Amino acid sequence: MANGFTSFLQRSKLIHDATHLPGTPLFRADNVTVRYGDTVALDAVSFELNTGEQVAVVGPNGAGKSTLFRLMVGEIRPNSGTVTLYGSTPTDHLCVAYVPQRKAIDWRFPVTVTDVVMMGRVRKIGLFRHPGRRDRDLVRDSLERVNIAPLADKQIGELSGGQQQRVFIARALAQEAELLLLDEPLTGLDMPSQERFFNLLDAVSDSGVTTIIATHDLNLAARQFDQVMLLNTHLVAIGAPEQVLSAENLAAAYGGHLHTVGDVIIADTCCEE
Repeated sequence: MANGFTSFLQRSKLIHDATHLPGTPLFRADNVTVRYGDTVALDAVSFELNTGEQVAVVGPNGAGKSTLFRLMVGEIRPNSGTVTLYGSTPTDHLCVAYVPQRKAIDWRFPVTVTDVVMMGRVRKIGLFRHPGRRDRDLVRDSLERVNIAPLADKQIGELSGGQQQRVFIARALAQEAELLLLDEPLTGLDMPSQERFFNLLDAVSDSGVTTIIATHDLNLAARQFDQVMLLNTHLVAIGAPEQVLSAENLAAAYGGHLHTVGDVIIADTCCEE
């Protein structure tokens, strides 16, 4: 995806949000397999997610993390198996927000912070319709919630990495998303920016939003998340970090591309997925 902004606009058409069926999990994957030609990206993956959870998705390069996110947002369909969001197809829902890897976005694109956050409203108001008062109020409130309102008129490329991530979370809030997918959101952020990011993420989760983050940092996943999903094309394990990140599971996922220095787990990541 060469340009995250134009790609978003191309997908942003006016649709009606699908009904959330009572008694169904927020998201369910049942024996899902995804192939790109002869390459299997996901193999017989099954799991469920519920409202308000924070989950880290970890695994080696090429494990299928980005493919999983594209599946959850409805951008692709499985070759076999089923995926449902509140009981129906993900493509029928407006309540999923996806923040791609920073390298997938052209930061030179001439849009302001307010423009980017307003993109979260496009699928509800229509691509060529003018925002109403409620849309503008939601955008303003979302900027204030992530403490970035003073930068509303700045071009998105002028912001720091941490500020840019806040803008995309504000966009998800303006979208009124219930499921927030973030693909490697901490890349390039220093420790203070990471700490501010997780404080914000906690506040978002407290409001009932389910957040799923793909990361290569196993130590961060163990430290910051109540649940971890360990993926290597197939689902190795999902659950509490101390159970999922066992020596046996890590060996199954990473093979010899993993070592420890003291209590720190280091995974070899020579290339991007």
